[in-house]
Amino acid sequence: MSQMEMNPILYSIPESFESSRLLIRAPLWNDGAQLNEAVRESLDELRPWMPWANKIPDLEESEIVIRKARLKFLERSDLMLLIVSKDTDRLIGCSGLHRIDWQARKFEIGYWVRTAYAGQGYITEAVNAITGFAVAELQANRIEIRCDSRNNRSAKVAERSNFKLDGILRNDRCDVDGNLRDTMVFSKIRGVEYEMRNSP
Repeated sequence: MSQMEMNPILYSIPESFESSRLLIRAPLWNDGAQLNEAVRESLDELRPWMPWANKIPDLEESEIVIRKARLKFLERSDLMLLIVSKDTDRLIGCSGLHRIDWQARKFEIGYWVRTAYAGQGYITEAVNAITGFAVAELQANRIEIRCDSRNNRSAKVAERSNFKLDGILRNDRCDVDGNLRDTMVFSKIRGVEYEMRNSP
């Protein structure tokens, strides 16, 4: 049976990998306290873009998020990844590979960074590492980044990571206030485009 025909739950996927400054890893039981601390610190910056950031979470809620994410990682339905500073061992943000289509090998990268670590290139570094991981370990054919067209910081990460803007979906979704918003769709394709842009 080829890997394309396997049930994704049988795929062997590394639990962690590194970039120059970061340890990027799957969520583990009891990571909820670290997640809670990072979300609480960053709530004002997250609230305009993340529907789940509409209120301050308690520790139990954050641990539930972690445990559900752990189960989804194990069943390969969604791959949440925690971004940890190798220097401080602090959780500095979250990313992951979402909306997975295993047949087409298509993934979407989402991300947010802890307020104290914003503007220092950590998310761009994480996105580049996760893109390489998706291509090398998961045989990704297409990787997307989608963001609210007004979210300039998120769009800049995609541009710095050499993702191509495929287009803007008008009135695509409702924002956190229930108003229609446009969605920018960036992508990177496996093959010549990826190899050329990431060669030494």
